[in-house]
Amino acid sequence: MKYYTAAGLMSPAKGLGSVYKLNMNMKVVRMMLMILVLMLVSCNPKTDSFSFVQLCDPQLGMGGYQHDIEAFQKAIERINAMDVDFAVICGDLVNHATDSSFADYIAIRDQLEIPFYEVPGNHDIGKDPTDSSLAYYRTTIGKDYYTLEHEGISFIFVNTQLWKSDAGVESALHDDWFKSTINSREMKERIVMVGHYPLFIKEPTEEENYSNLPPEKRTELLEILRKKDVAAYLSGHRHASVIHNHEGIHLVTGETTSRQFDERPLGFRKWTVLKDTVTHSFVNLETE
Repeated sequence: MKYYTAAGLMSPAKGLGSVYKLNMNMKVVRMMLMILVLMLVSCNPKTDSFSFVQLCDPQLGMGGYQHDIEAFQKAIERINAMDVDFAVICGDLVNHATDSSFADYIAIRDQLEIPFYEVPGNHDIGKDPTDSSLAYYRTTIGKDYYTLEHEGISFIFVNTQLWKSDAGVESALHDDWFKSTINSREMKERIVMVGHYPLFIKEPTEEENYSNLPPEKRTELLEILRKKDVAAYLSGHRHASVIHNHEGIHLVTGETTSRQFDERPLGFRKWTVLKDTVTHSFVNLETE
């Protein structure tokens, strides 16, 4: 067999050697390309930022049952059109904890195209939670306190009704869980908490009222949050926007999708978590 090159006739032995080297070089190139692709896929670096949504008090039946259904539906549609990773819902999912109300809430909530995480409010489990009301919520909705890790941030979801009211063993279990969790080595350096009740409305030293947590528990929690350098505590319940920055902690009671008492429009909060900061902005549900 004869082999030809640009220089002319090549001997068979020499030609076979050149072809072999060429094939080997091509194999090496292909292998290197495959390794590079695998490295790029496996690295999957964390993003420098992400966003999520804070919904408060859908509370179907609070502002008029049909009105609340339509407003909650609109909020879901707006969120599905946004570039956010997940949604947190700060309690009072319904105005009356009945099978039909929860069924309507779930039917709308499940239209979310992103993950969602809820906590209970007083309208979901009662002003003074009982074993029965807690069991009903846990069966119908899910866990009432738990944690989530997302992009290197620890989220702690709490049942503030068990701090607002003494439910005996259930309150003790929740309190022990919270203290153990927030002090766990598994907690990331940055922590966000989600609950229903605001810690306070105007001042950290204010007296207890319908809208805040008891002073003794509030003081204890604020100290824990300060020591653990918690970035933010998100809440609902008030049906009015309450925003504080307490010793570097964002305390944000967001707007609702049912009814506002402060004449602000219905809506929700979009949070953006950056490398060193967290920010939030209002999304007005009453404008397109």
